[in-house]
Amino acid sequence: MYRLIVPSQTRSWPLWMMILIFFGVIAALGITIGLLVHFLAVGKMYYYQADFHISGVKYNDSCENTPSEASTNMSKDIETKMLNAFQNSSIYKEYVDSQIIKFLPHANGSKVQIQLTFKFPPGKKNRMITEIKDILYQMLMDNRASWNAVPTSLNFTEITKANFEMIVNNCCGRQLANSITTGNRIVNGEDAVKGAWPWQASMQWKGQHNCGASLISSRWLLSAAHCFVRKNNSKDWTVNFGIAVNKPYMTRKVQNIILHENYSRPGVHDDIALVQLAEEVSFTKFVRRICLPEANMKLSENDSVVVTGWGTLYLNGPHPVILQQAFLKIIDNKHCNAPYALSGLVTDTMLCAGYMSGEVDACQNDSGGPLAYPDSRNIWQLVGIVSWGEECGKKNKPGVYTRVTSYRDWITSKIGL
Repeated sequence: MYRLIVPSQTRSWPLWMMILIFFGVIAALGITIGLLVHFLAVGKMYYYQADFHISGVKYNDSCENTPSEASTNMSKDIETKMLNAFQNSSIYKEYVDSQIIKFLPHANGSKVQIQLTFKFPPGKKNRMITEIKDILYQMLMDNRASWNAVPTSLNFTEITKANFEMIVNNCCGRQLANSITTGNRIVNGEDAVKGAWPWQASMQWKGQHNCGASLISSRWLLSAAHCFVRKNNSKDWTVNFGIAVNKPYMTRKVQNIILHENYSRPGVHDDIALVQLAEEVSFTKFVRRICLPEANMKLSENDSVVVTGWGTLYLNGPHPVILQQAFLKIIDNKHCNAPYALSGLVTDTMLCAGYMSGEVDACQNDSGGPLAYPDSRNIWQLVGIVSWGEECGKKNKPGVYTRVTSYRDWITSKIGL
């Protein structure tokens, strides 16, 4: 007997379930494709540290202090050739930046430490590392004669973003941002760029901005003595860091104020003071120290410098909320002391900056703030302290600054820097 065969019934899915499954598959496929595209095509920042040896010359310059003229020249040459090497390579689009961090003594010479930044997709990482190392090695080969470079000494390693930033933050005179804008002046000025002047501080007396100052170490600032003659109780002072005068990135109490022993009112001679913080500053990308110049550093007429501060926008005018900056020129003391100018009042321990035509100048409550000078590598040094002037931005009456190089021995005698 044959068994009766009954046709099986195919189970049908509800329409809503089929739509749901369809979109689920599409979503999973989209995520997979997205991750694949990200891995293969979307750029990510990578940070590297490298070092190599040069023979014959011993340098001992860390980025925490002002570099010597010799190491500055060497650093500039290396940085320029490194920039050219990467910009003329097949990975020029991935190259972001490179810089010398320090020179350390090494057997028969020095060790040069550099940092590099690149942006490329994670999928290209292995090939990029090989190409970067090859370019650096070839650069050293090409400069064996001029630098006494030792190509086989090259070491190369990836570092985290946090370690990269920590190393740079500890360097003096390094800006976070490019400071250059157009038409910026303290008198009738424009806002400074965020991160351009991370050493600038606001000296606040009983909660109000009174003077400027410059951070020169994790615990010390440099300012003007005349700011503190009548307000010498350190408990009344606090220090704000950041570009907004009353919305700081960081605030510290003042522990001690040291005025130059020969400063006395009335007068403008030896107008310099050291301010000790009650607690150390933690360096960040927005709060960093400025380099102190060597005592033998010389400035020439028309050298470019920058003054910054929250002083009045014009004589007896309003105070800005955001830090102001002014690009000035050094004026030789003999021109500044002319009968039609400041009539011999400017001594060798002072310097003039601005324009004989006037207009661009520091003003009231900028006192104690920095006059900064960039070296050939754009590392900034504190060359002057806002001290005195005849009104603000007046023709033939440029601003006068305490010449920091004249007081390097005094600073060292007080705090060891």
